[in-house]
Amino acid sequence: MTPRTKEVLHEIVEAYIETGEPVASRSIARRRRDPLSAASIRNIMADLDDEGYLCQPHTSAGRVPTEKAYRSYVQSLTLRRLASVEIERLKAEFGRLDTVEARVEHTSRTLTEMTRGMGIAATIPQASPALDQIELVALPDHRVLMVVMTRDHAVRNRVVALDQAVTGDELASIRNYINRNFSGWTLEAVRRELAGRLEHASAAYDVILQKLTLLYAKGLLDVAADPEIHMDGVSNLIGLDLHLTKEKMRELFRALEEKKRVLELLDRFLEKQTGEIAVHVGLGEMHPSMRELSLIGLPVQLPNGLSAVVAVLGPVRMNYGRVMSAVQHVGWAFQKA
Repeated sequence: MTPRTKEVLHEIVEAYIETGEPVASRSIARRRRDPLSAASIRNIMADLDDEGYLCQPHTSAGRVPTEKAYRSYVQSLTLRRLASVEIERLKAEFGRLDTVEARVEHTSRTLTEMTRGMGIAATIPQASPALDQIELVALPDHRVLMVVMTRDHAVRNRVVALDQAVTGDELASIRNYINRNFSGWTLEAVRRELAGRLEHASAAYDVILQKLTLLYAKGLLDVAADPEIHMDGVSNLIGLDLHLTKEKMRELFRALEEKKRVLELLDRFLEKQTGEIAVHVGLGEMHPSMRELSLIGLPVQLPNGLSAVVAVLGPVRMNYGRVMSAVQHVGWAFQKA
């Protein structure tokens, strides 16, 4: 594609984003500063049509950009830097938040406010984080509260019922045994090592290991870390002209309510290098009702070792430059908080 052809294509994309109407060659000629005639632009548009960058809804209508055109347009954009006062405001807001959960929620809400799209933020825990320490608390009726703290600052707890009583002193001994021997190990490595030790014949003669066997059978250290996901601005999609029937719109909302579906959307960004913004134009392969939606996302690495993704879901016909800039800066503030 020649530079002039690329210019015309990107002007068509911008014109369509602004108006939502098929773009005529005459309107592009008026936008340009050079004396390129409407007839010349018509010829360029015909070539772009043949190459799959444009389509023509009706014979007498102008052209509409395809997903291929949007991808070319996005690649031409350079990220705009927010005003320094806005950057400082973001830093201050995130700095006042004490927990990862609060920052995730604030990130999605801020993206929604800045873009009028659907803001999404998620933290993706490590498959097997490193153990920090455990705490065991005796409860009535042979129950035990098991608290597991990992090096990524996550705390997971569960209450289990045992077939026999375990005293507070025995629980303290088990806690000390785990914390002294396995702090800093990944949970997977701890489980593997404990399983081997508890199978050893000497375990049958050690009272503490006998009691530990009871807790291990109840899932001690077998904790599943769920992603923390927060979405804001789903209602912003209602006002979009997505050419969906009421039933298709309901399908879209049902799809967005599924955490698994949203994680599948975000998963494509995890393959990107940390800090590298990515744009996916048209999400029809994820769900038919998402064909006219685009996702702009950024993977970030948090200081506690968690992977995270910040993203905005919006119409294919969106202001990509503004949304990409918002995602970049909010993601940076989230990461640095």
